[in-house]
Amino acid sequence: MKEYSPKIIIAWAEAISGNHKLASWLKSNGYAELAAFIAALNLEESARIWLMKEGYPELMALVRGAEGDSKAFTWLRDNEFRKLALIAEGADNDDEAVKQLLMEGHREWAMISLKIRAVKNDIQAEHDDWHSLSQR
Repeated sequence: MKEYSPKIIIAWAEAISGNHKLASWLKSNGYAELAAFIAALNLEESARIWLMKEGYPELMALVRGAEGDSKAFTWLRDNEFRKLALIAEGADNDDEAVKQLLMEGHREWAMISLKIRAVKNDIQAEHDDWHSLSQR
């Protein structure tokens, strides 16, 4: 995975949380993969395809891991993306993974993990609400 400055990581975190101006800025300023990640996290299939086609399988694995796909965690570790595996696990509600990131001094990545978790959990709650309404 590319190295990102702390400023870009913070912008990405805010864009994950719904700041559309920052997401657009990322896309227009050489960080299209981070903008595509946000769209993929929000279930946009075209963004998921773009990440794979453009050579960012680690970001797609991060999305899949956040969604609870255990194969994604394994793939990340097998391909030497240990930090991303921890971020994905934290995003999938594993508090120990977030603690591990913090213990290793990766506060910014723990923040990303928690931002992804919030979005993923909101999507799941909306899905669960819709599903329970459709069952009535």
